[in-house]
Amino acid sequence: MQRILIMSVHGYVAAEPELGKPDTGGQVVYVLELANRFSRLGLKVDLVTRQFEDQPEFDIVNENFRVWRIPFGGKKFIRKEDMHDYLDQLITNFLAKVRTTGIRYDLVYSHYWDAGWAGQKIAEDLDIPHVHTPHSLGLWKKNNLGGDFDPVEMENIYRFEERIRKEYFVYQMCNYVIATTLPQIELLKNSYDVLDTHVTVIPPGMDENRFSPVMTEEASRLRERHCFLEHDVLALGRMAYNKGHDLLIKSLPTLFELVPQARLVAAIGSNESEQDKQGVEELKALAEALGVSDKIVWKLYVPDEDLADYYRCAKVFALSSRYEPFGMVAIEAMACGTPTVITVHGGLFDLINFGKQALLADPNRPIEYGTMLAFPLLYPEIAKRIGVEGAIFSRRNFGWTGIAQRIISVFEPLIRSKKLLAN
Repeated sequence: MQRILIMSVHGYVAAEPELGKPDTGGQVVYVLELANRFSRLGLKVDLVTRQFEDQPEFDIVNENFRVWRIPFGGKKFIRKEDMHDYLDQLITNFLAKVRTTGIRYDLVYSHYWDAGWAGQKIAEDLDIPHVHTPHSLGLWKKNNLGGDFDPVEMENIYRFEERIRKEYFVYQMCNYVIATTLPQIELLKNSYDVLDTHVTVIPPGMDENRFSPVMTEEASRLRERHCFLEHDVLALGRMAYNKGHDLLIKSLPTLFELVPQARLVAAIGSNESEQDKQGVEELKALAEALGVSDKIVWKLYVPDEDLADYYRCAKVFALSSRYEPFGMVAIEAMACGTPTVITVHGGLFDLINFGKQALLADPNRPIEYGTMLAFPLLYPEIAKRIGVEGAIFSRRNFGWTGIAQRIISVFEPLIRSKKLLAN
Protein backbone atom coordinates (compact mmCIF):
# COMPACT_ATOMS: atom_id res chain seq x y z
CA MET A 1 0.00 0.00 0.00
CA GLN A 2 1.37 3.39 -0.97
CA ARG A 3 2.00 5.85 1.86
CA ILE A 4 1.57 9.56 1.12
CA LEU A 5 2.95 12.40 3.25
CA ILE A 6 0.64 15.43 3.04
CA MET A 7 1.99 18.69 4.47
CA SER A 8 -0.11 21.71 5.50
CA VAL A 9 1.56 23.53 8.35
CA HIS A 10 -0.27 26.76 9.19
CA GLY A 11 -3.56 27.27 11.00
CA TYR A 12 -5.48 24.90 13.25
CA VAL A 13 -5.38 21.61 11.34
CA ALA A 14 -7.28 18.79 13.02
CA ALA A 15 -9.54 15.85 12.32
CA GLU A 16 -12.34 18.19 13.43
CA PRO A 17 -10.94 21.59 12.44
CA GLU A 18 -11.85 24.80 14.25
CA LEU A 19 -12.85 26.63 11.08
CA GLY A 20 -12.91 30.39 11.41
CA LYS A 21 -9.82 30.56 13.60
CA PRO A 22 -6.84 32.49 12.18
CA ASP A 23 -5.48 30.96 8.94
CA THR A 24 -8.03 28.15 9.23
CA GLY A 25 -10.43 28.09 6.32
CA GLY A 26 -10.77 26.71 2.81
CA GLN A 27 -7.28 25.26 2.57
CA VAL A 28 -7.75 23.21 5.75
CA VAL A 29 -11.05 21.85 4.40
CA TYR A 30 -9.37 21.06 1.07
CA VAL A 31 -6.50 19.14 2.65
CA LEU A 32 -8.67 17.18 5.08
CA GLU A 33 -11.21 16.19 2.44
CA LEU A 34 -8.48 14.99 0.08
CA ALA A 35 -6.77 13.03 2.84
CA ASN A 36 -10.07 11.37 3.74
CA ARG A 37 -10.79 10.42 0.12
CA PHE A 38 -7.23 9.17 -0.42
CA SER A 39 -7.67 6.88 2.60
CA ARG A 40 -10.99 5.57 1.21
CA LEU A 41 -9.24 4.84 -2.08
CA GLY A 42 -6.60 2.69 -0.37
CA LEU A 43 -3.68 5.05 0.34
CA LYS A 44 -1.99 5.37 3.72
CA VAL A 45 -1.92 9.06 4.62
CA ASP A 46 -0.03 11.08 7.21
CA LEU A 47 -1.14 14.72 7.26
CA VAL A 48 1.74 16.57 8.90
CA THR A 49 1.11 19.96 10.48
CA ARG A 50 2.41 22.12 13.33
CA GLN A 51 1.93 21.22 17.00
CA PHE A 52 1.31 24.25 19.23
CA GLU A 53 -0.79 25.37 22.20
CA ASP A 54 -2.15 22.21 23.86
CA GLN A 55 -2.71 20.08 20.76
CA PRO A 56 -2.03 16.31 20.88
CA GLU A 57 0.63 14.77 18.67
CA PHE A 58 -1.88 12.64 16.72
CA ASP A 59 -5.48 12.66 15.60
CA ILE A 60 -6.35 9.16 14.36
CA VAL A 61 -9.03 9.62 11.72
CA ASN A 62 -9.24 6.05 10.42
CA GLU A 63 -7.00 3.03 9.78
CA ASN A 64 -5.39 4.71 6.79
CA PHE A 65 -5.31 8.36 7.83
CA ARG A 66 -3.91 10.30 10.77
CA VAL A 67 -3.06 13.94 11.49
CA TRP A 68 0.53 14.11 12.83
CA ARG A 69 1.64 17.29 14.58
CA ILE A 70 5.32 18.17 14.70
CA PRO A 71 6.40 20.80 17.28
CA PHE A 72 8.36 23.78 15.96
CA GLY A 73 8.40 27.52 16.59
CA GLY A 74 7.29 27.30 20.22
CA LYS A 75 3.84 26.91 21.76
CA LYS A 76 2.07 30.02 20.46
CA PHE A 77 0.11 30.47 17.23
CA ILE A 78 2.22 31.72 14.31
CA ARG A 79 0.50 33.48 11.40
CA LYS A 80 1.32 32.05 7.98
CA GLU A 81 3.22 35.19 6.91
CA ASP A 82 5.78 34.51 9.67
CA MET A 83 6.34 30.80 9.03
CA HIS A 84 9.58 31.62 7.16
CA ASP A 85 11.52 31.81 10.42
CA TYR A 86 10.70 28.33 11.68
CA LEU A 87 10.59 25.98 8.70
CA ASP A 88 14.13 24.66 9.27
CA GLN A 89 12.98 23.47 12.69
CA LEU A 90 10.05 21.66 11.10
CA ILE A 91 12.32 19.89 8.62
CA THR A 92 14.82 18.81 11.29
CA ASN A 93 12.20 17.69 13.80
CA PHE A 94 10.16 15.77 11.25
CA LEU A 95 13.10 13.97 9.70
CA ALA A 96 14.35 13.00 13.17
CA LYS A 97 10.94 11.42 13.85
CA VAL A 98 10.99 9.60 10.50
CA ARG A 99 14.48 8.19 11.10
CA THR A 100 13.51 7.08 14.60
CA THR A 101 10.26 5.36 13.59
CA GLY A 102 11.49 3.96 10.27
CA ILE A 103 8.43 5.17 8.34
CA ARG A 104 8.85 5.11 4.57
CA TYR A 105 6.86 7.37 2.26
CA ASP A 106 6.29 7.10 -1.48
CA LEU A 107 5.52 10.76 -2.15
CA VAL A 108 5.21 14.20 -0.52
CA TYR A 109 2.14 16.30 -1.36
CA SER A 110 2.48 19.84 0.05
CA HIS A 111 0.10 22.81 0.31
CA TYR A 112 0.91 26.54 0.26
CA TRP A 113 4.42 27.95 0.01
CA ASP A 114 5.39 27.28 3.65
CA ALA A 115 4.73 23.54 3.51
CA GLY A 116 6.00 23.52 -0.09
CA TRP A 117 9.42 24.83 0.90
CA ALA A 118 9.70 22.37 3.81
CA GLY A 119 8.21 19.55 1.70
CA GLN A 120 10.79 20.02 -1.04
CA LYS A 121 13.66 19.75 1.44
CA ILE A 122 12.09 16.66 3.02
CA ALA A 123 11.46 15.02 -0.37
CA GLU A 124 15.08 15.59 -1.35
CA ASP A 125 16.31 14.11 1.92
CA LEU A 126 14.02 11.07 1.61
CA ASP A 127 14.66 10.78 -2.15
CA ILE A 128 10.96 10.64 -3.07
CA PRO A 129 8.80 12.66 -5.50
CA HIS A 130 7.22 15.94 -4.42
CA VAL A 131 3.90 17.32 -5.72
CA HIS A 132 2.77 20.80 -4.68
CA THR A 133 -0.48 22.80 -4.68
CA PRO A 134 0.07 26.56 -4.18
CA HIS A 135 -3.51 27.58 -3.19
CA SER A 136 -2.45 31.20 -3.69
CA LEU A 137 0.58 32.82 -5.32
CA GLY A 138 2.72 35.54 -3.77
CA LEU A 139 3.00 37.54 -6.99
CA TRP A 140 -0.75 37.48 -7.54
CA LYS A 141 -1.48 38.54 -3.97
CA LYS A 142 1.17 41.29 -4.09
CA ASN A 143 -0.21 42.69 -7.35
CA ASN A 144 -3.77 42.68 -6.04
CA LEU A 145 -2.85 44.42 -2.79
CA GLY A 146 -0.41 46.88 -4.36
CA GLY A 147 -2.86 49.76 -4.65
CA ASP A 148 -4.04 49.54 -1.05
CA PHE A 149 -0.78 49.47 0.92
CA ASP A 150 2.38 51.50 1.24
CA PRO A 151 5.09 49.23 -0.26
CA VAL A 152 7.19 49.23 2.93
CA GLU A 153 4.17 48.50 5.11
CA MET A 154 3.04 45.75 2.73
CA GLU A 155 6.44 44.09 2.84
CA ASN A 156 6.55 44.27 6.64
CA ILE A 157 3.14 42.59 6.91
CA TYR A 158 3.32 39.99 4.12
CA ARG A 159 7.06 39.49 3.50
CA PHE A 160 6.43 39.04 -0.21
CA GLU A 161 10.08 39.26 -1.28
CA GLU A 162 11.10 36.20 0.72
CA ARG A 163 7.85 34.35 -0.01
CA ILE A 164 8.14 34.79 -3.78
CA ARG A 165 11.78 33.71 -3.73
CA LYS A 166 10.87 30.52 -1.85
CA GLU A 167 7.87 29.90 -4.10
CA TYR A 168 10.11 30.07 -7.16
CA PHE A 169 12.44 27.50 -5.61
CA VAL A 170 9.54 25.14 -4.84
CA TYR A 171 7.93 25.41 -8.26
CA GLN A 172 11.24 24.85 -10.03
CA MET A 173 12.44 21.94 -7.90
CA CYS A 174 9.30 19.89 -7.19
CA ASN A 175 8.26 17.13 -9.57
CA TYR A 176 4.82 18.51 -10.34
CA VAL A 177 2.53 21.45 -9.53
CA ILE A 178 -1.24 21.00 -9.24
CA ALA A 179 -2.86 24.41 -9.68
CA THR A 180 -6.48 24.98 -8.73
CA THR A 181 -7.40 27.46 -11.49
CA LEU A 182 -6.46 28.40 -15.06
CA PRO A 183 -5.17 31.88 -14.07
CA GLN A 184 -2.78 30.19 -11.65
CA ILE A 185 -1.45 28.05 -14.51
CA GLU A 186 -0.71 31.14 -16.62
CA LEU A 187 1.04 32.93 -13.76
CA LEU A 188 3.08 29.84 -12.86
CA LYS A 189 4.26 29.50 -16.45
CA ASN A 190 4.81 33.18 -17.24
CA SER A 191 6.18 34.51 -13.94
CA TYR A 192 7.60 31.46 -12.14
CA ASP A 193 8.98 29.72 -15.27
CA VAL A 194 7.15 26.44 -14.60
CA LEU A 195 7.30 24.05 -17.55
CA ASP A 196 4.10 23.07 -19.36
CA THR A 197 4.91 19.42 -18.67
CA HIS A 198 5.20 20.02 -14.92
CA VAL A 199 1.82 21.61 -14.18
CA THR A 200 -1.88 20.91 -14.55
CA VAL A 201 -5.11 22.33 -13.15
CA ILE A 202 -7.35 20.26 -10.88
CA PRO A 203 -9.98 22.35 -9.06
CA PRO A 204 -10.87 21.93 -5.39
CA GLY A 205 -13.84 19.79 -4.46
CA MET A 206 -16.77 19.90 -2.07
CA ASP A 207 -18.57 17.27 -0.03
CA GLU A 208 -21.43 16.34 -2.33
CA ASN A 209 -23.08 14.38 0.51
CA ARG A 210 -23.38 17.47 2.73
CA PHE A 211 -24.11 20.24 0.28
CA SER A 212 -27.32 19.77 -1.69
CA PRO A 213 -30.62 21.62 -2.19
CA VAL A 214 -33.71 21.03 -0.05
CA MET A 215 -37.40 21.43 -0.82
CA THR A 216 -39.00 24.87 -0.44
CA GLU A 217 -40.89 23.87 2.72
CA GLU A 218 -37.71 22.58 4.35
CA ALA A 219 -35.84 25.78 3.42
CA SER A 220 -38.60 27.82 5.08
CA ARG A 221 -38.31 25.77 8.28
CA LEU A 222 -34.54 26.22 8.27
CA ARG A 223 -34.89 30.01 7.86
CA GLU A 224 -37.20 30.11 10.86
CA ARG A 225 -34.82 27.97 12.93
CA HIS A 226 -31.76 30.09 12.12
CA CYS A 227 -33.56 33.46 12.16
CA PHE A 228 -33.23 34.25 8.45
CA LEU A 229 -35.79 36.32 6.55
CA GLU A 230 -37.10 35.98 3.00
CA HIS A 231 -34.66 38.45 1.37
CA ASP A 232 -31.43 37.76 3.25
CA VAL A 233 -28.01 37.80 1.62
CA LEU A 234 -25.34 35.65 3.28
CA ALA A 235 -21.61 36.40 3.46
CA LEU A 236 -19.40 33.88 5.18
CA GLY A 237 -15.65 33.62 5.70
CA ARG A 238 -12.54 34.43 7.63
CA MET A 239 -11.82 38.00 8.75
CA ALA A 240 -9.07 38.75 6.24
CA TYR A 241 -8.39 41.80 4.07
CA ASN A 242 -8.34 39.86 0.79
CA LYS A 243 -11.88 38.56 1.49
CA GLY A 244 -13.23 42.04 0.71
CA HIS A 245 -15.87 42.17 3.44
CA ASP A 246 -15.49 45.97 3.50
CA LEU A 247 -16.21 46.07 -0.23
CA LEU A 248 -19.39 44.10 0.38
CA ILE A 249 -20.49 46.62 3.03
CA LYS A 250 -19.91 49.45 0.52
CA SER A 251 -22.22 47.70 -1.97
CA LEU A 252 -25.12 47.55 0.49
CA PRO A 253 -26.58 51.03 -0.13
CA THR A 254 -27.20 49.98 -3.74
CA LEU A 255 -28.70 46.64 -2.69
CA PHE A 256 -31.02 48.26 -0.15
CA GLU A 257 -32.08 50.97 -2.60
CA LEU A 258 -33.15 48.28 -5.08
CA VAL A 259 -34.52 45.82 -2.50
CA PRO A 260 -35.52 47.75 0.66
CA GLN A 261 -36.54 44.59 2.55
CA ALA A 262 -33.12 42.91 2.04
CA ARG A 263 -30.66 42.30 4.85
CA LEU A 264 -27.08 41.06 5.07
CA VAL A 265 -26.33 38.12 7.35
CA ALA A 266 -22.59 38.49 7.98
CA ALA A 267 -21.05 35.27 9.33
CA ILE A 268 -17.56 36.71 9.43
CA GLY A 269 -14.62 36.04 11.72
CA SER A 270 -14.33 34.32 15.07
CA ASN A 271 -15.16 35.21 18.66
CA GLU A 272 -11.87 33.67 19.77
CA SER A 273 -9.52 35.94 17.82
CA GLU A 274 -8.79 39.49 18.97
CA GLN A 275 -7.67 40.34 15.44
CA ASP A 276 -11.00 39.09 14.07
CA LYS A 277 -12.95 41.06 16.68
CA GLN A 278 -11.08 44.22 15.75
CA GLY A 279 -11.74 43.59 12.04
CA VAL A 280 -15.46 43.09 12.64
CA GLU A 281 -15.62 46.29 14.72
CA GLU A 282 -14.07 48.17 11.79
CA LEU A 283 -16.70 46.70 9.46
CA LYS A 284 -19.44 47.75 11.88
CA ALA A 285 -18.03 51.30 11.96
CA LEU A 286 -18.03 51.37 8.15
CA ALA A 287 -21.65 50.15 8.08
CA GLU A 288 -22.63 52.85 10.58
CA ALA A 289 -20.94 55.54 8.46
CA LEU A 290 -22.82 54.32 5.36
CA GLY A 291 -26.14 54.20 7.19
CA VAL A 292 -26.71 50.46 6.69
CA SER A 293 -25.87 49.03 10.11
CA ASP A 294 -29.53 48.43 11.00
CA LYS A 295 -29.83 45.97 8.10
CA ILE A 296 -26.86 43.78 8.99
CA VAL A 297 -27.11 40.73 11.27
CA TRP A 298 -23.70 39.76 12.64
CA LYS A 299 -23.45 36.01 13.20
CA LEU A 300 -19.66 35.64 13.45
CA TYR A 301 -18.52 32.02 13.24
CA VAL A 302 -20.98 29.41 11.95
CA PRO A 303 -20.62 25.90 13.47
CA ASP A 304 -19.59 23.42 10.81
CA GLU A 305 -22.67 21.27 11.38
CA ASP A 306 -24.90 24.27 10.50
CA LEU A 307 -22.94 25.41 7.45
CA ALA A 308 -25.01 23.71 4.75
CA ASP A 309 -28.24 24.94 6.36
CA TYR A 310 -26.97 28.54 6.39
CA TYR A 311 -26.35 28.30 2.66
CA ARG A 312 -29.87 26.91 2.19
CA CYS A 313 -31.41 29.68 4.30
CA ALA A 314 -29.97 32.52 2.22
CA LYS A 315 -31.68 33.82 -0.90
CA VAL A 316 -28.30 35.00 -2.25
CA PHE A 317 -24.72 34.14 -1.32
CA ALA A 318 -22.00 36.79 -1.72
CA LEU A 319 -18.31 36.18 -2.40
CA SER A 320 -16.76 39.65 -2.55
CA SER A 321 -13.04 38.89 -2.38
CA ARG A 322 -10.44 41.33 -3.67
CA TYR A 323 -8.77 38.19 -5.01
CA GLU A 324 -9.69 34.55 -4.48
CA PRO A 325 -7.59 31.63 -5.74
CA PHE A 326 -10.74 29.56 -5.98
CA GLY A 327 -13.68 30.24 -3.65
CA MET A 328 -14.76 27.00 -2.01
CA VAL A 329 -17.60 28.64 -0.06
CA ALA A 330 -19.15 29.77 -3.34
CA ILE A 331 -19.08 26.21 -4.72
CA GLU A 332 -20.68 24.92 -1.50
CA ALA A 333 -23.41 27.56 -1.63
CA MET A 334 -24.11 26.77 -5.30
CA ALA A 335 -24.32 23.06 -4.48
CA CYS A 336 -27.06 23.92 -1.99
CA GLY A 337 -29.04 25.64 -4.74
CA THR A 338 -28.41 29.19 -3.53
CA PRO A 339 -27.92 31.85 -6.25
CA THR A 340 -24.37 33.14 -5.82
CA VAL A 341 -22.60 36.37 -6.75
CA ILE A 342 -18.90 35.71 -7.30
CA THR A 343 -15.97 38.11 -7.57
CA VAL A 344 -14.41 38.58 -10.99
CA HIS A 345 -11.01 38.54 -9.26
CA GLY A 346 -10.61 34.81 -8.82
CA GLY A 347 -10.36 31.35 -10.25
CA LEU A 348 -14.09 30.74 -10.62
CA PHE A 349 -14.36 33.63 -13.08
CA ASP A 350 -13.12 31.45 -15.96
CA LEU A 351 -15.30 28.47 -15.05
CA ILE A 352 -18.70 30.06 -14.50
CA ASN A 353 -21.21 30.76 -17.27
CA PHE A 354 -22.47 34.20 -16.22
CA GLY A 355 -26.20 34.29 -15.68
CA LYS A 356 -26.57 30.53 -15.93
CA GLN A 357 -24.72 28.98 -12.97
CA ALA A 358 -23.95 32.16 -11.01
CA LEU A 359 -23.58 35.92 -11.30
CA LEU A 360 -20.26 37.75 -11.48
CA ALA A 361 -19.31 41.29 -10.42
CA ASP A 362 -16.34 43.42 -9.40
CA PRO A 363 -16.61 44.16 -5.66
CA ASN A 364 -14.34 47.17 -6.16
CA ARG A 365 -17.31 48.78 -7.96
CA PRO A 366 -19.98 48.88 -5.24
CA ILE A 367 -22.88 49.88 -7.49
CA GLU A 368 -22.12 46.99 -9.84
CA TYR A 369 -21.75 44.47 -7.02
CA GLY A 370 -24.83 45.69 -5.15
CA THR A 371 -26.91 45.47 -8.33
CA MET A 372 -25.89 41.86 -8.89
CA LEU A 373 -26.83 41.01 -5.29
CA ALA A 374 -30.25 42.54 -5.89
CA PHE A 375 -30.88 40.74 -9.17
CA PRO A 376 -31.92 37.29 -7.76
CA LEU A 377 -34.13 39.03 -5.17
CA LEU A 378 -35.89 41.08 -7.83
CA TYR A 379 -36.43 38.20 -10.27
CA PRO A 380 -37.37 34.99 -8.41
CA GLU A 381 -37.82 32.84 -11.53
CA ILE A 382 -34.36 33.73 -12.80
CA ALA A 383 -32.99 33.10 -9.30
CA LYS A 384 -34.59 29.64 -9.33
CA ARG A 385 -32.95 28.78 -12.65
CA ILE A 386 -29.55 30.02 -11.49
CA GLY A 387 -29.91 28.00 -8.28
CA VAL A 388 -30.72 24.77 -10.12
CA GLU A 389 -28.01 25.20 -12.76
CA GLY A 390 -25.48 26.20 -10.12
CA ALA A 391 -26.19 23.08 -8.06
CA ILE A 392 -25.87 20.83 -11.11
CA PHE A 393 -22.61 22.51 -12.13
CA SER A 394 -21.11 22.36 -8.64
CA ARG A 395 -21.98 18.78 -7.83
CA ARG A 396 -20.96 17.33 -11.20
CA ASN A 397 -17.62 19.13 -11.38
CA PHE A 398 -16.42 19.36 -7.81
CA GLY A 399 -17.26 16.16 -5.90
CA TRP A 400 -14.28 15.23 -3.71
CA THR A 401 -13.93 11.57 -4.72
CA GLY A 402 -13.52 12.46 -8.39
CA ILE A 403 -11.04 15.21 -7.53
CA ALA A 404 -9.02 12.78 -5.38
CA GLN A 405 -8.89 10.23 -8.18
CA ARG A 406 -7.59 12.86 -10.59
CA ILE A 407 -4.83 13.82 -8.15
CA ILE A 408 -3.86 10.17 -7.58
CA SER A 409 -3.47 9.88 -11.36
CA VAL A 410 -0.75 12.53 -11.04
CA PHE A 411 0.94 10.68 -8.17
CA GLU A 412 1.05 7.22 -9.71
CA PRO A 413 3.47 7.77 -12.65
CA LEU A 414 5.84 9.73 -10.39
CA ILE A 415 5.88 6.92 -7.82
CA ARG A 416 6.28 4.25 -10.53
CA SER A 417 9.11 6.13 -12.17
CA LYS A 418 10.96 6.54 -8.87
CA LYS A 419 10.59 2.84 -8.03
CA LEU A 420 11.87 1.84 -11.47
CA LEU A 421 14.94 4.04 -10.98
CA ALA A 422 15.51 2.56 -7.53
CA ASN A 423 15.48 -0.97 -8.96
